[in-house]
Amino acid sequence: KISPELGDNNTPLLLNAPIDKAAKGVIFRHNPLAYDADGDSLSYKLAVCLGNNGEPIDNYTFPDASNSFSMDSITGDLVWDAPVEIGIYNIAIEIEEWRRGVKIGSIIRDMQVDVYEADNLPPNIFEIQDLCAEAGETIHYNVRATDDDGDQITLTAKGSVFESSEMTNIATFAQETTGIASVEAEFEWITSCPNVSMQPYLVIFKVEDENAELSMVDYENVYMHVNGPAPKNPTAEPSNSAVLLKWDKNICTQVAGYKVYRRNRVTNFHPAECQTGVPSSLGYELILKRVGVEDTTFIDNNADEGLTQGFDYCYLITAYYPDGAESYASEEVCTSLLKGLPVMIKTSISYTDKANGAIHLEWMKPIDFDETIIPGPYRYTIFPSNDLYGEAFTEPFYTYGLDNTSYIDTFLNTLEMPRVYKMGLYNYDAVADEWNLVGVPERAASLFITPAGADNQVTINIEENVPWVNYLYEIYRKNEQTHEFELVGSSTSKTYVDADLVNGNEYCYQVKSYGEYGLAEIPKPIINYSQEAYITPIDTIAPCLPYLIVQSVCDSMRNELFWSTPDTCAEEVVRYQIYYSNTSEGELDLLYTIDDNTIFSYDHYPNSSLAGCYVVTATDSFLNESPKTRKVCVDNCTYYELPNVFTPDQNGVNDIFKPYPYQFVEKIEMKIYTRWGNLVYETEDPDINWDGTSLITGQKVVDGIYYYSCDVYEYRLSGLEARNLTGFIHVFSEKNTTNGF
Repeated sequence: KISPELGDNNTPLLLNAPIDKAAKGVIFRHNPLAYDADGDSLSYKLAVCLGNNGEPIDNYTFPDASNSFSMDSITGDLVWDAPVEIGIYNIAIEIEEWRRGVKIGSIIRDMQVDVYEADNLPPNIFEIQDLCAEAGETIHYNVRATDDDGDQITLTAKGSVFESSEMTNIATFAQETTGIASVEAEFEWITSCPNVSMQPYLVIFKVEDENAELSMVDYENVYMHVNGPAPKNPTAEPSNSAVLLKWDKNICTQVAGYKVYRRNRVTNFHPAECQTGVPSSLGYELILKRVGVEDTTFIDNNADEGLTQGFDYCYLITAYYPDGAESYASEEVCTSLLKGLPVMIKTSISYTDKANGAIHLEWMKPIDFDETIIPGPYRYTIFPSNDLYGEAFTEPFYTYGLDNTSYIDTFLNTLEMPRVYKMGLYNYDAVADEWNLVGVPERAASLFITPAGADNQVTINIEENVPWVNYLYEIYRKNEQTHEFELVGSSTSKTYVDADLVNGNEYCYQVKSYGEYGLAEIPKPIINYSQEAYITPIDTIAPCLPYLIVQSVCDSMRNELFWSTPDTCAEEVVRYQIYYSNTSEGELDLLYTIDDNTIFSYDHYPNSSLAGCYVVTATDSFLNESPKTRKVCVDNCTYYELPNVFTPDQNGVNDIFKPYPYQFVEKIEMKIYTRWGNLVYETEDPDINWDGTSLITGQKVVDGIYYYSCDVYEYRLSGLEARNLTGFIHVFSEKNTTNGF
């Protein structure tokens, strides 16, 4: 795949030879050892071998195995467990390159495996676990192999880490180390920053014995990840509404940039061995992806909206690389905002009404507020907006003085919409004669619920936009007799289902939320109420799908429909609806409605043809209609037939050549010929009505055999179609008839 967006691409190199040996009845292993210099992800699969002109070989099959013949799509390990016949086998391996989730190329490795009869057992390499290292660390381990037959064995290794043309710091390994029955060699790789890669490095160790009968081999694959070092020495300096982050420049200069993650709770996270990036399970949010290695400061002011008072803000920082690799996360650094701003703690609906609703607002006055630095007088300015997120703030209202921290907003439509508030502290500058904002305003909305009715149940959906964290919601339903709200359940999520209700009855709900900030100075729980919301549950679930059978009764010119409904759904059905089209591709229109759930059949007498398609649906008392059954079609019965003899002698018996009784024929194209191919009659009239007169001579034709060809245009499933009839007509006159023939 050639694309400027994907950049340059090199074909993978296959470091293992495309020919190998195996023993009958012994597990055979092979790996092509593919290496991609671009760091692209590789996948593997078995393919069909190619023959002449590069075409797949007809009827190609994989070699027979006593257990299995397979290839690991990730590692490229080919396992043949085990060959059952000696011989020479050809197999094909397709290796695909992937970059950023896009397949950008593939190659096919065609290889030969020679299978021999032998008693020699393959040697064995001791298992080595996959490894990881931070750039700059040394990967070091010993590789050991043995041979139960006591043969001399040779240990070798291949992989990109040994390719000097691609690596500035190649790994070392005592290649072709030999020993009798046992061998051991040391692998060492001093990693560096250029080795950081999203894809692991693969090293394949191979041990081969020297046996007079047949040399056997064993492989061990080792994946090694080289990860980027974490950003060091992160710090967080708070203000009233923002946090200034700083960290050291990464020691790996090829870093593409930095990522900053934030959450408002302490986790005390420390990366596990080989764990890069920030696990999603921690609840951290990515708030910055910065390009470049030099800029190591960031002011987090919540995208110019200001951070909310009342929480510990924690940060993790990672470095990312051009290929998408992400480093280890930095140490977690946390801080809380400087005090000195008011904190919203209540936006509770105290009265629900379409015009006279009320919302009770409360906030905490600023903690540790220094009136000598910011002198009064003071006022709280509150901007409202009739939505959840502040799309259209209107003129504000005010409370004066630091201690005046509550307000009841009235004459509102709390029944149909939420209301969000932006509240900030202002001080008055007498010299400039103006009110100045202190810090960033807080935002909080009223709790709003949207109930949805279903079959004997109601789903309560909760919407919120508040600076604190709500951790529990209590669901209340009004008692129809006492008219008091009663607790029916609770939820930690923003959805609750109240079941076992009566369809058609109206129910009223209200939700009470419990929340908190993260700092001990702010009282908890924070309690708020939603509006009162009314809903009527109705059945919105369609009945079960019927099962339909259709058959034609040709003699009676009707189609019989039979259907059934599962017993679990039969009682809720009140009617069945039948849909019909006279062609297979035509639109299905409503044909008939049966308002009796005990009837499961219908006889249809079509006007033009028995050909047609049908579906049936079931409908319940709440007018929920089931999906349509599978479309069942029947074709037209064949009725148009011609006799093979007639006597045009004007004796009133069999004087006219005409078809047997028929239906559903639009027209015909009939031609009648002599034995020498001379046309004697033609018509488009389906009744034909030939009296034996020749259209050439105008006289009665002589007795004999005549040939006809007739195209009959009948209505079928596909529409009007021609059916060709051919045959012979015997013409007899009175003088040549006997016994009344």
